[in-house]
Amino acid sequence: MAEPTNLALTAFCALLKDDLLLAQVRVRRQPAGFELRHAIDQDAAAGSLKLIPVADLRALANHTVIGDFRPIKAAPNLRSGWLCHAASEAELEFALNQLYPGAIADWFAAQQPVPPVTHYRDFTARQTGMYRVTTMLTDAQAAQVIRACCDGRFCLKRRLWTVPGLPPDKADAKSLIPCLEPCAVMLEFARKAMRIEQEEHKPTLTLAPSEVESLLGALETALAHPPTGQREADLSAASNPRRLQLLREKLQGFAPVASNPVGE
Repeated sequence: MAEPTNLALTAFCALLKDDLLLAQVRVRRQPAGFELRHAIDQDAAAGSLKLIPVADLRALANHTVIGDFRPIKAAPNLRSGWLCHAASEAELEFALNQLYPGAIADWFAAQQPVPPVTHYRDFTARQTGMYRVTTMLTDAQAAQVIRACCDGRFCLKRRLWTVPGLPPDKADAKSLIPCLEPCAVMLEFARKAMRIEQEEHKPTLTLAPSEVESLLGALETALAHPPTGQREADLSAASNPRRLQLLREKLQGFAPVASNPVGE
């Protein structure tokens, strides 16, 4: 009996042709199989890269170069300096699933006339317990949370799900890997964001436009240089990059319009 056709893999390999970038991984067709390497190593001599067996790619993808755990495998912090050979299309699929679990299947699903997308409201409506609070974010608040959590600094998946008033990511915004529904990190971030909204005794500040600009600049610097050793999914930490990004989103609405200040 003939093996069933893997339609998703067949379509992906047709898209691949000779060379394809999938998030941070460059895939190249070889005379016998495929070669995978980090995108920043695309021009490096093969001998300068560490040869990694397909079976070891999962371990490679689990931690950053400094040893921090990577809860989101599509985060733009995949380690570089390695080379992997896949002998067949089936082994290529296995290899990519170690780096980006479900990427090929999700990509193929997103090509269908009606992709199986679960939007924020539908996703949170089925939550119970401590995550039920995520339904309480307004559309505007949810949009801020989504933009912050799913920013390209943190995830390279192209978000197809949304909330009223927020468009999905553009086709060329991130990578070929689609995001079909909110992830666990997003759900926890929404819960934390709602708890912040519910905090009492919020101070009222009056800031000059230049002070808002200074705060935005400080946040941008902090985001460009995140603290080492902090768990990415530790959303209770005030210095968590996603929380800083959310604060930046909120402050953007008060950013000064470019103009020439009086007296200059």
